[in-house]
Amino acid sequence: MRLDAADRQLIDSYQRNLPVCERPYEEMARTLGLTEEEVIQRLSALQEQQVLSRVGPVFEHSQAGASLLAAVAAPEEQMDLVAARINRAPGVNHNYAREHTYNLWFVMTAPDEDTLEERLDELEHQLKLPMLRLPMVEGYHIDLGFDIDWEALS
Repeated sequence: MRLDAADRQLIDSYQRNLPVCERPYEEMARTLGLTEEEVIQRLSALQEQQVLSRVGPVFEHSQAGASLLAAVAAPEEQMDLVAARINRAPGVNHNYAREHTYNLWFVMTAPDEDTLEERLDELEHQLKLPMLRLPMVEGYHIDLGFDIDWEALS
């Protein structure tokens, strides 16, 4: 897969410091000399090609409501079905498989603790699987941006 200069600049410029405003793609476009539509199309194509897995800001979750790491023990033959159901739940933006009895893990967010508990209870009821709820005891910042050596990838 070949990425052009605009794709590389888009990736390099916005792994960190994604604009948090009413029209973030318009702001990105202005900085990159593209149109808002071009930015959206490029990001969509990069996601379809699995170059990007997610586009969105990372922020201090405790400042924006409530969240919790949770896990379920899904039967191996139902992993895809359970993962798809988890992904449809409000407040879940991804889940991932782990080698553990509790083999599907996800983070759920909500505007407040009561809504979070209601959402978790509802999902647990729908899945008919016991849910491990792991509230954060101590937070750690992990920088998810990567310096990419484009020449080495060419």
